[in-house]
Amino acid sequence: MKVVLIAAALALSAGVASAADETELAKKSTCMSCHQVEKKVVGPALKDIAKKYKGDAKAADHLVHVIKNGGKGVWGPIPMAAQKQVSDENAKKLADWILSL
Repeated sequence: MKVVLIAAALALSAGVASAADETELAKKSTCMSCHQVEKKVVGPALKDIAKKYKGDAKAADHLVHVIKNGGKGVWGPIPMAAQKQVSDENAKKLADWILSL
């Protein structure tokens, strides 16, 4: 029983560390200049993006494309600028993190 509890605690702490890492990645990648997790700023709240694409098997690939190439018209008239400085690997991490919210 003790081993199971320790394993569960380690798994939980790894998830928290990962979420913190992804939040820092989002800040460094300038996502947080226009987005926040809980509220709309210039762009939609990240939780609203997760809600919109919940259950969509192609959502992560779509979000990677939008992060890298920008987008317009889905969330209103203000376009999202392309974030070419974000690596493909980091765009995938960000997309997966957003969808996990």
